[in-house]
Amino acid sequence: MNRVIKKTVSNVCALKIPRKSFCTEVVKVAGSTSGDPPNNEHGMKQTISKNIPEYDIAIVGGGMVGMSLACFLASMPMTKQLSVAIIDSNPALGSSLCIKKEDPPDPRVSTVTPATISFLQDAGAWKYVEQNRHAYFNKMQVWDYTGLGYARYDARDVNKDFLGCVAENRVLHSALLSCIKDSDFKKTIYPLRLTSMALNANSMSTVENMTSKEPSSAQGHSAKLQLSDGSSIYAKLVVGADGGKSRVRELMGFKTTGWNYSQNAIICTVEHASENYCAWQRFLPTGPIALLPMGDKFSNIVWTMSPTESNNRKSITEEDFLKDVNSALDYGYQPHPTSSLLGSRSMFSWFKMDKTLSTNEFFEIPPKAIRLASERMVFPLSLRHANSYASKRVVLIGDAAHTVHPLAGQGVNLGFGDAFSLSRIIAEGIALGTDIGEINLLKKYEAERKPANIMMMAILEGFQKAYSIDFGPFNFLRAAAFNGANYISPLKRSIISYASGEHKLPIFL
Repeated sequence: MNRVIKKTVSNVCALKIPRKSFCTEVVKVAGSTSGDPPNNEHGMKQTISKNIPEYDIAIVGGGMVGMSLACFLASMPMTKQLSVAIIDSNPALGSSLCIKKEDPPDPRVSTVTPATISFLQDAGAWKYVEQNRHAYFNKMQVWDYTGLGYARYDARDVNKDFLGCVAENRVLHSALLSCIKDSDFKKTIYPLRLTSMALNANSMSTVENMTSKEPSSAQGHSAKLQLSDGSSIYAKLVVGADGGKSRVRELMGFKTTGWNYSQNAIICTVEHASENYCAWQRFLPTGPIALLPMGDKFSNIVWTMSPTESNNRKSITEEDFLKDVNSALDYGYQPHPTSSLLGSRSMFSWFKMDKTLSTNEFFEIPPKAIRLASERMVFPLSLRHANSYASKRVVLIGDAAHTVHPLAGQGVNLGFGDAFSLSRIIAEGIALGTDIGEINLLKKYEAERKPANIMMMAILEGFQKAYSIDFGPFNFLRAAAFNGANYISPLKRSIISYASGEHKLPIFL
């Protein structure tokens, strides 16, 4: 297993409370007919020649990662005075969002780590998440389809209250939007698409062959963004937070390395007869299946499989689908693992003096899914990594910079980590009087986040490769790795800490 992980690292390194209904009020949108015009509402500057608004930062992409960056900037003393434009054609950003407890659960969820929760608490956004459906979990069970090994993790093993929290993406997004709305942050939302972008010659790049003769000083120190309605804005820094098919990345010519997996993920929400408080993941021959608690007796399914299987399982009846899910999480493929396989307890008895609380916990069967509570959605899986995250006046965060396999639910946490890191580095630059679009400043962000992202991608890729092999001797090696993670307490604590968002790498890797 370690050899697989190490080999994958080298490969990837080549990738250059009572709940209540809550509503997000309408955020002031550029071009709005109600209230004062955007330039008065947000105090943005105007260039002399063509009345083009100028901002300190333009965030292209108003999803969870882009909005989190705005929240982090709004919460820091050095950055809360910045003027920010948020460009996203999603109509939800400019309309009232009302989420009610009785609303059916959405199948698109995120597993948020303690580190990410801490970031969002400090920014003032997490309190909005807690007003709606969410589920903290303090235990996790992971096992192999061969029945040869399993590992159980408990938050108490590392003196934490929980291992993570599962929340619907719409709840997280609405919480971030509410946080921004309730602040006095100078923001303007443009419900439009970015069509082209140009940098002044001093900024070392020109995109889409755009030329201009305006004498404004904004040109020498800003990027010019043209939007889908024909309007333009200037920004000292452009942040690409526009996802895996990033328009910013495309326009600026950032190269990527990666590949498509011959796998799809099918996601949906199921209901149980009783509450689920544990996160479950089983590695199957075609890919992992995860059962994640959502609260209100709901759980989310993330099931990786071949495209053919995913298409079939999306179209079969609810009854047949639930049978497949319960089989995959129970006796399907092989019997349940037992703690006596491979002599695990005696094999690792030399760690007995430092054993964790979860070491003596026996294998448990996940709760049965009794009802399908949402539609089934299918997504193709891929791995992509931008060879560079930053250039003059432009920087990438989140899926625009990296996309990963969903097997550990780390994708959005990497994106939140990017946003927090970038906001902190921007604050440091302002404190030193540095131009926030300077390449040397932005490269500090890249130097901080790129190694951390590549390492996580390498570990996830290593697991994906290791559990796609069904070969007798290799199966026993995997089982030994599972049991080692279960019974070697220092290793278990290290794995939990790393998965919780701490930067310490798991030992023995």
